[in-house]
Amino acid sequence: MDAGRFVVTGTDTGIGKTVFAAALTAALGASYWKPIQAGLDGETDSQAVARLAGIGAERILPEAYRLATPASPHFSAEIDSVAIDADRLDPPRVAGPLVIEGAGGLLVPLTRQILTIDVFARWGLPVILCARTSLGAINHALLSLEALAARQIPLTGIAFIGAEVPDTQATIAAFSGARILGRLPILDVLTSQTLRGAFATNFSLADFTR
Repeated sequence: MDAGRFVVTGTDTGIGKTVFAAALTAALGASYWKPIQAGLDGETDSQAVARLAGIGAERILPEAYRLATPASPHFSAEIDSVAIDADRLDPPRVAGPLVIEGAGGLLVPLTRQILTIDVFARWGLPVILCARTSLGAINHALLSLEALAARQIPLTGIAFIGAEVPDTQATIAAFSGARILGRLPILDVLTSQTLRGAFATNFSLADFTR
């Protein structure tokens, strides 16, 4: 395992993986990198992580691509007349840990020829899969885990996000054999302080530093 460098991905978009990435970045004292940001209206993921992790701008690495349209990167890039070059997406070298957050799920296209998971496979870095606990979670999680295994991408484990649903969580673990890292609840008040507390209560830092 490439100690200190993790890829955070999700079973779907909008499930809270940016919040988890912020929590992990803060817990590890890591830098953060979002290779492709699609959608620039409002707060970007990098800005959200800086705010929620409570870290300075020097630990937020600039995106390789900033695309205006909130859509799949391949389509957003076409709208913006931008050609995404996957060779520009090699993880930057930094002093200390690095948290990399992908765009959407594993099979999101980056171009008309390359999927997100293809780039992850080339990197060979350990992946943390963020999964919902709500209806549909089992199918989405198991499909994502099969895709990772088929490409021999190392998996650190699953981070659930949402209300506790014991059977869903146990079923995913039983069918996949994947390690359950913990569950990040939905926080009524989401600040850097409440997020740090929730992560410390529900996850073991040792699982990310072995």
